[in-house]
Amino acid sequence: MFVEKMYLCKMILKMKNILWAAVLFVVFSCGDYQKIVKSTDYEFKLKKAKEYYDNKEYGRSSQLYQELVNIYRGTSRADQIYYYLAKSFYGEKDYVLTSHYFRQLLKEFPRSQFNEEAQYLIGYCYYLDSPNARLDQKTSQDAIDALQLFINMFPGSSRVSDATKLIDELREKLVYKSYLSGRLYYDLADYRAAVISLTNCIKEFPDSKYREELMFYLLKAKYLLGENSIEEKKRERLNSALDEYFTFTDEYPQSKFRKEADRFFASTKKLMNLSEEEINKLQK
Repeated sequence: MFVEKMYLCKMILKMKNILWAAVLFVVFSCGDYQKIVKSTDYEFKLKKAKEYYDNKEYGRSSQLYQELVNIYRGTSRADQIYYYLAKSFYGEKDYVLTSHYFRQLLKEFPRSQFNEEAQYLIGYCYYLDSPNARLDQKTSQDAIDALQLFINMFPGSSRVSDATKLIDELREKLVYKSYLSGRLYYDLADYRAAVISLTNCIKEFPDSKYREELMFYLLKAKYLLGENSIEEKKRERLNSALDEYFTFTDEYPQSKFRKEADRFFASTKKLMNLSEEEINKLQK
């Protein structure tokens, strides 16, 4: 027991020494950093900013580079300082400020060696900030626009393939958002709004993987809208549902929704009291 207690005491003492060393390091480190912040030796400050950046101390490097941006404005190193300032915020995962300073870099230095990476990272930062598909997708659209601009500006870049993949992923998110909106209106039994939303989604994203399902729900929404309409609008709306049925079954004759679609067709034909001859005319 005595040996165990002695060993425990030594371990506690060792931990205390480590903690004190850490505290002293932080204190002196902060003191040194404050001296750098207050220094008017800008070459020295620039050197330390890069050291902090290389050591991934992005909070410190960004603070120093923010001051140095104004100091070195108009010099040959100005674009490099903008670049490391933006990359410092990127390291801090502050994607809004990253994009802001990269846009400033592109604006002020149209021939900078950093422009290719800057334009790509503007789009990539928007991509990283892109929210869940159920939320507003303005940031996703901004990401698509920025990445497409990057592809247009630097078609030979090694990052074009990555940018294209990101655009495809973001577009799929926009499709899903549109799909969810259409389904939401349908689930709320707002069939008029569902028809508009689903139609827009199909037009905007004609090659979507949700196309078959979107077209089926459009047919369903048109049928239910017609069925529940007042008499003077019922026939016109049911006729639109018939058109949608023919469009759907022509494109997806073996659809998993075919049986349900056929039931809507049979019910629509009965509600409109249509003969086979009239049906044939409508198909043409």
